[in-house]
Amino acid sequence: MQIHTLTTEHKNKESQRIGRGGKRGTYSGKGQKGQKARAGAKFRNIQKELILKQPKRRGENFKSLQTKPTLVSLVVIAKNYKAGEKVNPKTLVHKGLIRAIGRKLPHVKILGKVELTNKLVIENCVCSKTTTECILKAGGSIT
Repeated sequence: MQIHTLTTEHKNKESQRIGRGGKRGTYSGKGQKGQKARAGAKFRNIQKELILKQPKRRGENFKSLQTKPTLVSLVVIAKNYKAGEKVNPKTLVHKGLIRAIGRKLPHVKILGKVELTNKLVIENCVCSKTTTECILKAGGSIT
């Protein structure tokens, strides 16, 4: 037995080319006329395109145009900052407590209620009512 004498037991079946007459009749299973009967007929789902082009209403999938502030807990700030240190978005990013958005510093909001022992100076951050009370009670300041 040699390689050039080998043959397959079953020959590969070729797919039938329709649309050229033959045993399937004149239309060869494509029906009569119309876009689907033509060679190379391609359909685009127009309904879906129209739906996607329409302006979306506000609701479940609506993203607010206003950027939401990054929330930071007062507990985390109390652990990572010493007395008299300035707390601002730049120092928060530098210490790795928040992430910068691209190269921009995010808006920061400080939340939480903790008894502070160290005086903190908070700059360019929004604080909740309870947080401002805690900071001012400890002798810190908010600018």
